[in-house]
Amino acid sequence: MDGYHLLQTLFRFIDFSDTLHFSLRKDGVVRRISTLGGVPQEQDLCVRAARLLQKECDCRLGVDITLEKRIPMGGGLGGGSSDAATTLLALNNLWNLGLSRERLMEIGLSLGADVPVFVFGENAYAEGIGEQLQAYGVPDAWYVVLFPSVHVATAKVFAHLDFANLELTRDAISLRIRGLPLRLPHNDLQSVVCGLYPEVARHLVWLEKFAQARMSGSGACVFAEFVTEAQAQAVIEHLPSNMRGIVARGLPQHPLRDFTVM
Repeated sequence: MDGYHLLQTLFRFIDFSDTLHFSLRKDGVVRRISTLGGVPQEQDLCVRAARLLQKECDCRLGVDITLEKRIPMGGGLGGGSSDAATTLLALNNLWNLGLSRERLMEIGLSLGADVPVFVFGENAYAEGIGEQLQAYGVPDAWYVVLFPSVHVATAKVFAHLDFANLELTRDAISLRIRGLPLRLPHNDLQSVVCGLYPEVARHLVWLEKFAQARMSGSGACVFAEFVTEAQAQAVIEHLPSNMRGIVARGLPQHPLRDFTVM
């Protein structure tokens, strides 16, 4: 077993992100010069992405990486994967490597199943372990995204599924891109995460008072979709003081989709 599970999922980009800064080094050293609580440099996906790219291309250049973190860790919003993908795209340019987007996606997959879609750069329907991507046109929308104060460990969620003998391939309805529902699709992991992390369930219950709500990925963040910004803002204005959340706009593509690659 490689630790991955087969899935069907829909990736949607929103205008909420971390910010990365890259400074060229000529001595081959790769380092993160910002601090990130609980994440040592050797485990940082940006550092790992840079070093993997060095190895793949036998590159003698290095980089200083500064990360301004906004996306909560363990929230199911793909923050780490997005940062890794941005690192691959940026260093491909900064180091003048000339790799294609397809090659960067292959390299990214070895870092994590969600990395390729952020290199791909389009809202997408995904199968396999997340690497089989097909661009999917998602309607314009606004989102209320809530941040439960828990860190959901994806491995723990899937381990619980295996322990409970709940097979997603058996219980879930197999979808095809033509049959994706217009409303938010079901998240097969949501009930499992809510059982393990009651705080996620609490946020879903609150958000469901205003619109259909779903958990993002393997959690912990939850969201609801709205047609207009005004509708989303009206909901966030009612947010209790012991909850955190944002309003975000859905994007037609990743901000780096048109970033120059070979």
